[in-house]
Amino acid sequence: FMELVHCRARRRFQRGLKRKPMGLIKKLRAAKKSASVTHLRNMIIVPEMIGSVVGIYNGKVFNQVEIKPEMTGHYLGEFSITYKPVKHGRPGIGATHSSKFVPLK
Repeated sequence: FMELVHCRARRRFQRGLKRKPMGLIKKLRAAKKSASVTHLRNMIIVPEMIGSVVGIYNGKVFNQVEIKPEMTGHYLGEFSITYKPVKHGRPGIGATHSSKFVPLK
């Protein structure tokens, strides 16, 4: 597994798993299919987590994510977006130089 992940993840694993990530892994062992929720967005996905469902906190709600094999080595936070992508409407007055001279409707 260590050969498959990028340098930052290898360095993180060499420094050892701390108490909080190990606690999440123990929770996932107990409840494989039922969702386990977490705030640990900076945890690296390990092969043992494959197939489990994790609720990842994005600052507002917990997004349910099923861990797939191609996700190993990535951080949990990469799969729970923290912002709502912008949906642009019509441009307003002052959006461009020429729009200052366009009458309102």
